[in-house]
Amino acid sequence: MQSPEVRVEAVLLVVFFVVFVPASAILHPVDYLVLQSIRKSLADLPGSAFFASWDFTADPCAFAGVVCSGDHVVALSLGDPRAGSPGLSGSLPPSLARLSALEELSLAPGRVAGSLPAAFPPGLRFLALASNRISGSLPHSLAALRGLRTLDLSNNLLSGYIPTALLRLPELRTLILAHNRLAGPVPASVSAPLLRLDLRSNALTGSVPSLPPSLVYLSLASNRVSGRVDRVLPRLNRLSFLDLSGNRLSGPIPGILFTFPISSLQLQRNQFSGPLRPGGPLPVSGATVDLSNNRFTGKVPAELAPAGRLYLDFNRLEGDVPAAIVDRVVAGGMRVLYLHHNYLTGFRIGTATSVPAGTSLCLQYNCMVPTVDAPCPRNAGPRTTRPPQQCAGGGKKG
Repeated sequence: MQSPEVRVEAVLLVVFFVVFVPASAILHPVDYLVLQSIRKSLADLPGSAFFASWDFTADPCAFAGVVCSGDHVVALSLGDPRAGSPGLSGSLPPSLARLSALEELSLAPGRVAGSLPAAFPPGLRFLALASNRISGSLPHSLAALRGLRTLDLSNNLLSGYIPTALLRLPELRTLILAHNRLAGPVPASVSAPLLRLDLRSNALTGSVPSLPPSLVYLSLASNRVSGRVDRVLPRLNRLSFLDLSGNRLSGPIPGILFTFPISSLQLQRNQFSGPLRPGGPLPVSGATVDLSNNRFTGKVPAELAPAGRLYLDFNRLEGDVPAAIVDRVVAGGMRVLYLHHNYLTGFRIGTATSVPAGTSLCLQYNCMVPTVDAPCPRNAGPRTTRPPQQCAGGGKKG
């Protein structure tokens, strides 16, 4: 049996709907009231006119950003999504959770602040609130959205831990939490069928956990993740983008990684070590491969010749640069080759052969006199060759 308070609220909703909602509108009264609360909580920034159409004497289903099905709101796109639009200010009202049929909720980049609502509509499949000023922790209620497929909360001020249950949602394909202030480890036992996982630019720690082989895009760049990856990465043979740069990762790189269809491989600024032993030639011609600022030893592998941009600077590589890579540079297929600050002894190019205009080639600070006079990046420094005592006997002191 309903309490007197519930019956009174229901009566008031019916009265409100009859008196104040125009005859052309068919929106459910609860959804109507939620839209009103959104209008009170958010405002156009100067130069934005998103809410100009939100005239509550007209049909709310005709408002900008509102999509209805029957008498319910099923999608909300708050703010002008066009590039350069000023966006909105204010905060997200907790009443959003009362939009019982809502499946999609997005917010244009702007200055919306405050915390995330404690609860969300249970049927959400798409939630994107990127590039605002939302702060606080990730509510555990996100992990209750069993149908959620896309979650993008990047470029905000979120802090705290990533709820473990979030990475176990059965339908989650895309999770983007980049550029926040999240801390703690990347949750272990990731079972969501993720295609894209982007956690870059946070303060995450611990090791790289076991990840689903469904991943196509993975970025953990610019965190504090440590440990080895040679047992984690071989399972991810569908990757086309991998960025683990700017961490504290160590140990060898599994050779099989270089046989995956990766067009952008970013492993720079870590503590990886050992020889580079690709399991075969790069399958993606023109790929970007950045292994700079590590501790790799041994020879430069010829299997990296298909790369379009190859960064091996600031390692401990030695020997001659393979002819396959030299030929690729001369032919114009490799537009960037940075080999400075290694212990290389030769880049054998014919005296009548030149490097194509527009190609960036840097051979400075190796155990050879650069055979090609080409401009180097600023971090190469002014010295062209290593001191002889660092090259004699293989002494490698960086």
